[in-house]
Amino acid sequence: MTNEPKTADTSVLHGRAAVLPTPNLDTDQIMPKQFLRGIDKSGLAPGLLYDLRFDGAGQPRPDFVLNQPAYQGVDVLIAGSNYGCGSSREHAVWGMQQYGFKAVVASSFGEIFYSNALNNRLLLAMVPEADVQAFMAEAAQRSGPLALTIDVQQRMVCSAGHSAQFVLSDRHQRMFLQGLDVIGASLSYADEIKAFAQRHWAAQPWVKDVAQRTRSRLSA
Repeated sequence: MTNEPKTADTSVLHGRAAVLPTPNLDTDQIMPKQFLRGIDKSGLAPGLLYDLRFDGAGQPRPDFVLNQPAYQGVDVLIAGSNYGCGSSREHAVWGMQQYGFKAVVASSFGEIFYSNALNNRLLLAMVPEADVQAFMAEAAQRSGPLALTIDVQQRMVCSAGHSAQFVLSDRHQRMFLQGLDVIGASLSYADEIKAFAQRHWAAQPWVKDVAQRTRSRLSA
C-alpha cells in the first residue's frame, strides 16, 4: 500500500493503448472465479480476461488484441461502455494492475468496479461515448497501440488526433496527484482520527480497548 506522497510527477500518464470495444464486460470475465483462490493479491495477471485471451484448450487466441505481438506491454485500455459491471470482486482491479494496466478509458463503468479501481490507483477516465468512438477510430487506423496522454490535473485524455475531458472527483484527483491509495489517503488524516478517538474515549471510557480487556479477563 502507498501510505506516503510520492515525489515523482503523478499528474500525467503517457501510455500505449489497446482497444477492447465489447460493452458490458463484467468482472467475472475480467478476472474469472478460478483465479480467486489465493488469500492475497498476488498471481492474478495470468487470469486477466482469461476466456478472451485463451481457448478451451488453454491456447492463446491469436486474434485477441492483447495476444498480438504489437500490443505487448500496453498499459492503457480503451474499453466499451459499462466496463467492470457485475460482481464486486476487487481482484479484477488487482489483476489489471498486475498485468500492467495503469488506466482505462470508457464512457461508463460498473459502480463498484469504479470505486475499487480509483481506491487502488487504477485510473479510470470516463469520457462521452462520442469521444471513445473517436479514440477507437483513430486506433483502428494504426497497426499498433495508440499513444495517449492522460493529464490528471487537467482531467484530459489526448491522442495525436483527439482530446476529451474526463470525469474525476476532487478527492480521487488529489489521491492520484499525491500518489496515494485509499489507505494512504485515510492516513493523511491520522492526527484528526487520533483526536476524535481521544474525545470519544474520554466521553465513553467503557468502550476503549473493550476487546483486549475482555480477552484479558477471560484468560485470567
